[in-house]
Amino acid sequence: MESQTLDPKIQLALEQYKALEEKIAHFVMIGGLLEWDQKVTAPKKGRAIFAKAIGTFRTEEFKLSISEEMGELLHILSAEDVYEQLDEITQAQIRERSEEYNRSKKIPAEMYRDYVVLTAKANDAWEEARETNQFGVFQPYLEKIVDYNRKVAEIYGYEQHPYDALLHQYEPGLSVAVLDPLFAKLRETSVALLEKIKKSGNKPSTEIFEQDYDVEQQKKFNTYFLPIIGFDMQAGRLDETVHPFAQTMNTGDVRLTTRYVENNVRSAVFGTIHEAGHGIYEQNIDPRLEGTALSTGVSFGIHESQSRFLENMVGRSEQFWTLFYPKIQEYFPQQLGHVSQQDFYRAVNTVQPTMIRVEADELTYNLHIMIRYEIEKAVIGGEIEVKDLPAVWNQKMHEYLGITPATDTEGVLQDVHWSFGGFGYFPSYSLGNLYAAQLLNTIVRELPDFYSNIEAGNFAAIQAWLKENVHQYGKLYTPEQLIRKVTGEDLKADYLVHYLEEKYSRIYSL
Repeated sequence: MESQTLDPKIQLALEQYKALEEKIAHFVMIGGLLEWDQKVTAPKKGRAIFAKAIGTFRTEEFKLSISEEMGELLHILSAEDVYEQLDEITQAQIRERSEEYNRSKKIPAEMYRDYVVLTAKANDAWEEARETNQFGVFQPYLEKIVDYNRKVAEIYGYEQHPYDALLHQYEPGLSVAVLDPLFAKLRETSVALLEKIKKSGNKPSTEIFEQDYDVEQQKKFNTYFLPIIGFDMQAGRLDETVHPFAQTMNTGDVRLTTRYVENNVRSAVFGTIHEAGHGIYEQNIDPRLEGTALSTGVSFGIHESQSRFLENMVGRSEQFWTLFYPKIQEYFPQQLGHVSQQDFYRAVNTVQPTMIRVEADELTYNLHIMIRYEIEKAVIGGEIEVKDLPAVWNQKMHEYLGITPATDTEGVLQDVHWSFGGFGYFPSYSLGNLYAAQLLNTIVRELPDFYSNIEAGNFAAIQAWLKENVHQYGKLYTPEQLIRKVTGEDLKADYLVHYLEEKYSRIYSL
């Protein structure tokens, strides 16, 4: 359509824009590879020097995105009479890039470069602090990161709360005013359900997990189930790291990482399923979007919905373990050979407040997120300072979960997010749970044999539905548009509340 209808000058501008967009995509791809290498394979002694190189590289990428050429091209293509002539994909590209340009243009390139170097070094400081249980090692880096994010919030601007400016980076359109009521309902019902569970006399036994599970056997099991559940190993790989993450180079190179703990087999299994949810999303984005700003998940909340959906609503289902339990018994005959499938299923769905977020059950997980959300709001709002974080963290853990960390390593230092400046990121996890439950309600209605497909190992049908309705679109739509398009409704807390109450009432005979 473009070549037939657009004025030659507009056509030239569009071609120049797409060439520049592809160049930026190449920088993003190579930058992702550098960051993956630093976190996964680079020797510790070289990381500080490497961090400066990454900072230089990312700054060049940043300069391209706010260049005079980019500004001129966006000005031409976003003009109303031109924009309305563009196809849907190109319009979405211009929409996304214009918003990023307008926000990023406000950040001085030197300030951005210094921040990239700071966060690269902060990751190493966080790892050391976590290993040695010394918050003071990480504190000076975190203070600078918080200071930067406070400045960015002011630069970007906001209507009600400075945290809104940071939330927008991860979930466009979201604000504290929207998030607070959603979380309030989830918190109220979760605490009430947790109290009922505590009083139940029908608690699952978790003794089967209080023993060692050989790490090499864990690796074999993970690489066994990954392709079955839908992750394309020809377009990805699985490695080890301190804190699990997924890194996309392109749709044909999506890298997952996980963490193996010898005395906690659940950690790697469900961590790997979780990251696979992210990875499958990225692998299934429409190839037409490759090399554009649209070739990634629409938002962190929607992205998280795919990982939480696969990890919990599929991976912790009874049907999933009907399929995979005989295989995990083969890898761990001594630990599981005498344990029934039903006992194993109930054990992996045990509700028990824990210190570590990534090892939390479905119910208490959201309370972990609310702790971090409230702390972040207060830090960015200037109500508390970085030096006070360990004490504030412990107090909120006791208030929400009834437990208090014995060390900062299992408390305030457990998550990597603040080391890379991810303020505004944490709400995405609970948003992911909310989105996932709403999507589950729709998929079960449209695929009545959803659970029987899981039990039969027919993940292709499920992944095809997700690709058709969510994955393929990348960032073509906004989060609000996508969830409404798929489910016919705006985001609600009701579906997750119902899912949790129904599932755990059954497991605990409430």
